[in-house]
Amino acid sequence: MKALVYVGTEQVVYRDEPDPSQIADDQLLLAVDACGLCGSDMHAYHGHDARRVPPLVLGHEACGVIQNGDRSGERIIINPLITCGSCDDCQAGRSNLCQSRELIGMRLAGAFADQVVLPAKNALTMPPDMNPVEASLTEPTAVAVHSVALAERVLHRPVSEARALVLGAGAIGALIALVLQGKGCREIMLGDTNELRRQTADRHAFGNVYNPLDTELDAASFDVVFDAVGTGGTRAASSRLVRPGGVICHAGLQDQSDGLDTRTITLQEVTFIGNYCYTVADLNAAIDLLYHKKLGALDWVEQRSLADGAGAFSDIHLGKSASPKIVLIP
Repeated sequence: MKALVYVGTEQVVYRDEPDPSQIADDQLLLAVDACGLCGSDMHAYHGHDARRVPPLVLGHEACGVIQNGDRSGERIIINPLITCGSCDDCQAGRSNLCQSRELIGMRLAGAFADQVVLPAKNALTMPPDMNPVEASLTEPTAVAVHSVALAERVLHRPVSEARALVLGAGAIGALIALVLQGKGCREIMLGDTNELRRQTADRHAFGNVYNPLDTELDAASFDVVFDAVGTGGTRAASSRLVRPGGVICHAGLQDQSDGLDTRTITLQEVTFIGNYCYTVADLNAAIDLLYHKKLGALDWVEQRSLADGAGAFSDIHLGKSASPKIVLIP
């Protein structure tokens, strides 16, 4: 089969790889229809993820057609988060916190390939007529759904009354903004330092778009701040811009540098929430949003062939991609 393989820092190669073999009875062989390029894939590409060791096929935002067993021919969406199913967190519906969790495309071979193997329990039902490119957005949409849901639990007033700030106009930031719009959020500011992404966000009306490098927002003015970047700079901005009694939702994982102002958080009773992945309920909610067009036309998503995957990685690395999301098609 053909696959896009991460072989070293800032190096991915489209090449022949062995077809999957020794597929267990509780596993599915999937012919991949589409797979989105995630920020965590870029993290590996930059050599910043010790869990993703080259050579490795990355990619986990995928859908496709089952090739084996009784379900052969069925179209499904991958839940890439593999969990034990039996621990207290899994049993409580918080499978994203399972201490035995694994992710397709992290240590296991991913979906930037013609085929991928996954546990049968990780196959999500896909509407037969759903667009594969839109279906591949299920995983990042679930991250956005999960993030907004966590904020809603602790906000003192409904999100429809909130003034919200989203830092980062990549896929997660864009989808958080769209989920907030769907909930009638009163005002959404969206900040990004990349001019091309700002133009896309503005053109598709994700929110009120600004450049954090040249625009100073009023301190302590947002009820909720979503940090979809996760750097020292965005943590510092979140601390400065959240209002007393407000909420910071931290979904980005770009670095571990300082920035969070714990004194301000303490004195102003700000709630800080770490956001990790999603639950199965979040994934199913994401499928519903995407399939029923509740997040708009999604025409801001760029499609490329898997063979051009190296170019996609490079363009994102160099800031040349205007799209918040590139989906690769085998």
